[in-house]
Amino acid sequence: MEAALHGRLPMGCDINPLSRILIEPRFTLPSLHEVEARLVEIDIEVCDALEPNPLLAFYHPQTLGKISALRAYFIQREKSNALDSVDRWIRMVATSRLTGHSPGFFSVYTMPPNQAVTVERQLIINAKRKQTPPIRDVKAIILKKSRALLKNIDSEAIELLSGVGDRAVLLTGSCAQTSSIKRESVHLVVTSPPFLDVVDYRADNWLRCWFNDLDSKSIPIWQLKLPEDWIAAMSRVFVELERILVLGGHLAFEVGEVRGGGVLMEHLVLEVAKLSSLKLEFMLINDQSFTKTANCWGVSNSKKGTNTNRIVVFRKQGNETARMVHS
Repeated sequence: MEAALHGRLPMGCDINPLSRILIEPRFTLPSLHEVEARLVEIDIEVCDALEPNPLLAFYHPQTLGKISALRAYFIQREKSNALDSVDRWIRMVATSRLTGHSPGFFSVYTMPPNQAVTVERQLIINAKRKQTPPIRDVKAIILKKSRALLKNIDSEAIELLSGVGDRAVLLTGSCAQTSSIKRESVHLVVTSPPFLDVVDYRADNWLRCWFNDLDSKSIPIWQLKLPEDWIAAMSRVFVELERILVLGGHLAFEVGEVRGGGVLMEHLVLEVAKLSSLKLEFMLINDQSFTKTANCWGVSNSKKGTNTNRIVVFRKQGNETARMVHS
């Protein structure tokens, strides 16, 4: 989005198809009127979800029935090639509202959408908090969030985004294989790699994948435990990044310390970079207090988790003649 808002051609690559579902609708923004009119058209007034259903740990039966009907609508529209920009926007917003901490989400009090707990864990949360899932107005929540997202978007930004949206390259696959991106065509890469096995990306996204008819278990997301395995895998990515970057182009690689500071991932990144023509320019270190997410887990500030993060910046170098020709 930042690339697009700066008038540059945006390219993105992620192994999880969910990423495209979350980013693509932001290039072709519907009006709030279009969103409201489409929500009126979509029929989600169905019977309550049949019991027993494990998702009732998160949702009231009436709410789950509406979510399931909305899910079925998007699946059918996509299969019939009828899914348009308004549908994609509503699907994106609904995906972001599946679970959370406030009445602005479809669920009872639980974790944010990008950290969905298991059904078993949610039942424990419900018992501990003595809570039961309340009825939520699914359409009203989607419309309210859409209003907030579209509130400060001016006509200039809309025109800018739509102008590059059709040309944006959004890839679903491994960042070690991006053959559709031309050699030496990218000026800046900004990325953050898997943090070893500290984050279970597959488990965290199971509910969002369910809503979007994706099998989270079949997505080949890296869950690497050993630093040497991480270095070997990331070396393949660096080869590809070296291929697509122009001479003088930059790579900003965001990492952090993991395992209580026992592993500083920038050291692993520097080991990987030694095998390429990407040379270290500088490193930014952000030492911060915990934010809302840490509090969700009941973690005190500066006690556990990742307290700092680093942005390691590299530049692709070549011989001096090549750089002068490129300039």
